[in-house]
Amino acid sequence: MAKGKQANYLASLLSDEPDADAGALPDASDGSPISAGPPEPAERPRTGMTLLGRESALARIASGEVKQVTRISVDPARVRVWPGNPRRYSELNEENTRELIDSILAENGQKIPVVLRKLKDDASHDFELIIGSRRHFAISWLRAHNYPDFKLLADLADIDDETAFRLADLENRARKDISDIERARSYAQALKAHYAGHQARMAERLRVSQSWLSKTLKVASIPDAVLTAFAALTDVQIKPAYGLAAALDDRGRARQILDAAKGLAAEQAGRRRRQEPPVPAAEVFKRLLDTGTGEKATNAPLTYQSRFGRNALSILTANRQGVTIRLHPGSGADHDELAEALRAALADLESQGRGLIR
Repeated sequence: MAKGKQANYLASLLSDEPDADAGALPDASDGSPISAGPPEPAERPRTGMTLLGRESALARIASGEVKQVTRISVDPARVRVWPGNPRRYSELNEENTRELIDSILAENGQKIPVVLRKLKDDASHDFELIIGSRRHFAISWLRAHNYPDFKLLADLADIDDETAFRLADLENRARKDISDIERARSYAQALKAHYAGHQARMAERLRVSQSWLSKTLKVASIPDAVLTAFAALTDVQIKPAYGLAAALDDRGRARQILDAAKGLAAEQAGRRRRQEPPVPAAEVFKRLLDTGTGEKATNAPLTYQSRFGRNALSILTANRQGVTIRLHPGSGADHDELAEALRAALADLESQGRGLIR
């Protein structure tokens, strides 16, 4: 995202004007409320943002989804991080936030507000951080290193968990330092927490395609033991990772892939010790996917589970005569889940060279 746009990113997200620009959100540093609507998720995953039209914003305010936003300055120690954000706060440090720290120092304070919401029944914290983990860390670090007067500039919003998730998701789509696997796992948690396992409903709310969401959720299933094969989580991108996640559905092949991942993890560690370049992501994917690709593994049934963890759909055979599908009774899957399972199965067959289109 361009620096000029980023400088007013959250202000634009919370603006109720259709063509809001850098100064669209009034400066309510005196604590006065600012009416605002929630962000409209992007049409598809992208780094840009979509602003609400005025009528839509007012309608959402009236519905109670976002009641008001107030500009405040607070002690970051009184703010805890919302667990629904995909960014790993524990991995933030002076080195990877140095540019932001220097920018805050140069501007004599933070210019882009974070988004908070009020907490209840927490003696240690007054607020919860929805957006702005790096800014929170940078101000906290500066306060601990000779700048105790700096405070965290924030927009205090009255929003529920699902709206908070969509707001955080819209901002984080623009962040290259959040890996696809972190985002995928955040989506998997949100699917259970906010959408009762209904992928179609989640895709509608996020304004993404159901097929893209299905693939992203599939990637979330890749275990940590396999991810250790990569030099960094940012190497695990959706497109190649989806094929790897599909291969792990075969239990026999999964064991072989796990063994190969352990060997690659040891190799990556050795390269780090010797200060050598890591094994590139493309090679890691190839070596993992080349594992256990014999005839038995290739023709193994593909099985997809419902949100209740029970088998919902299986591909029994796939050959030149066609594809044989079994729908399991008692899985608890609704029509949307079965449709998504079928889409995922067809994509998996395609990735294995067994697709219907040849």
